[in-house]
Amino acid sequence: MATVFPIQPAQPTGQAGAVQANDVLHWMRPGPLQLAALPPLSLYIHLPWCLRKCPYCDFNSHEWRATSAADAEGIPEAAYIDSLVADLDAALPLIWGRTVHTIFIGGGTPSLFSPQAIDRLLGDVRARLKLAPDCEITLEANPGTFERNRFRAYRAAGVTRLSVGVQSFNDEHLTALGRVHDRAQAIAAVEEAASAFDTFNLDLMYALPGQTLEHLEADLSQALALAPPHISVYHLTIEPNTWFAKFPPTLPEDDIAYAMLDRITERTSERGMSRYEVSAYAREGHQCAHNLNYWQFGDYLGIGAGAHSKLSFAHRIVRQVRYREPRLYMENARAGAAVSQSDEVSLADLPFEFMLNALRLKAGFTLPQFSERTGLAMTSIQRGLEEAERKGLVARDLFRVWPTERGLDFLSDLQTLFLPDGD
Repeated sequence: MATVFPIQPAQPTGQAGAVQANDVLHWMRPGPLQLAALPPLSLYIHLPWCLRKCPYCDFNSHEWRATSAADAEGIPEAAYIDSLVADLDAALPLIWGRTVHTIFIGGGTPSLFSPQAIDRLLGDVRARLKLAPDCEITLEANPGTFERNRFRAYRAAGVTRLSVGVQSFNDEHLTALGRVHDRAQAIAAVEEAASAFDTFNLDLMYALPGQTLEHLEADLSQALALAPPHISVYHLTIEPNTWFAKFPPTLPEDDIAYAMLDRITERTSERGMSRYEVSAYAREGHQCAHNLNYWQFGDYLGIGAGAHSKLSFAHRIVRQVRYREPRLYMENARAGAAVSQSDEVSLADLPFEFMLNALRLKAGFTLPQFSERTGLAMTSIQRGLEEAERKGLVARDLFRVWPTERGLDFLSDLQTLFLPDGD
């Protein structure tokens, strides 16, 4: 699936606390929260380069362009992994003794890195962290970087799940999206993923420039014919600071986009796939554990250029951001100072942050889970829940809260009900 970061408020612009980023005693001092236990921990690793920057992409991805004779040989795999390892070494005190349950290698286009580089990276991670026996290790791969047996080599390196960024099987739509692969390459890559891995994900986008319901039906038919155990779907949106923001294409009307999503839900259901998250469908046992940890307000350490972290301590929850520009990140990581920004999440913001994530899940969250993950009492969200229930956006019982179908369709409106007063 495309790199999936948990939805979160815009980061503050200052760098307050960055100098104490990896000072565990600073974060363990007495504070406003009292967390009885720490949530599950994941590791996110960002590999920032791609062959071509897609016009809709607002992720921290950078086209690889050789700027010197030394660069002409390709992406600096070894130097970048050295930087990742230095970054991880500096961050170890913050997560010492904790088990890592999932790893996600995103980008950019991680499959630009050789299987040998991924093997070395995962070996270095295992040497430093305690991984759960069933640790899910996902790698994003694009069909444009596909070579036969390459996926099997990633599997041999320790990757357990592949996420294939197909987006469409229509060559005209792929060209409009700036993708470097075509329909034939997409089909070949998914077939190879199915052969090499026990589980994998297929990414699709909808509401594309010039896309009709008939086009969507064709994409769905081809996708389902390949029998993926998991499909992630993304409505094409125009994000600031992208090529499409400067030169907006004509997109389908909202009612057509809603009809497309309804059709995706119907067709996947017919194939035994359930919508477990606002943009994800899976057969039983094939949900993405890494993304589930995001949506359940779990913890994650992010290393790599521009990576985000959310880490819990006994008395506070902290968010961190690494330097975005790859070479600047590498320089700072090697100096043990990869974190550009480190901030404590305020008590007032915690309910909103939790709801931004948990309400993406069709199953919602349990009432004890809210208190366990935030350290707050249920009274802090009671008014928002009552308003959401009155509007038909959530349902609840004595144990659980979950979004209704209407709540999933109008998710932003639902999440907004939990903004701190004055926002």
